[in-house]
Amino acid sequence: MSLDPTARDVLVIVSLSVAVLSLVVAVWSHVRVTKLRRHTVLLQGRDGADSFVDVVAGQIRAVDVLRDDVADLTVAVGQTRADVAAALRHVAVIRYDAFNDMGGRMSFSAAMLDDIGDGMVITSIHGRTESRTYLKSVVRTDGENLSPEEKEAIAEAARGLPGGRSR
Repeated sequence: MSLDPTARDVLVIVSLSVAVLSLVVAVWSHVRVTKLRRHTVLLQGRDGADSFVDVVAGQIRAVDVLRDDVADLTVAVGQTRADVAAALRHVAVIRYDAFNDMGGRMSFSAAMLDDIGDGMVITSIHGRTESRTYLKSVVRTDGENLSPEEKEAIAEAARGLPGGRSR
């Protein structure tokens, strides 16, 4: 069976076209596979390096440790805030002359309160021949038998309380 020369030429051209197309597809596939290999090497690691998966797993473990640390710090900050609130950190001092014949404002009343207004007031009264010191407790910015100077010291210290509470 012999093909006519035109049909043979068409068959050769079609065969050549299929071959060229196959070569193009093969080259494109080779380039694509080479890129995938590079990515696979990145994911798997090479020359003893950790793989991408190992690195990600390590980062996940590190984040878990950090979460635990943050939880611990949150508890510690809460405790510190409670400790600071209970500290006698709102202080005021009022100096005055306890006696008309004395000058120099040598007497004083000092109030020291925590964040809820509990604490103490210390009063020292200086005279010519003696000095007396008194300590009184303060509960919610109030106390018993307070002098005007002690009340003033407590009111001044209470201005620093959260919300600026005073008596």
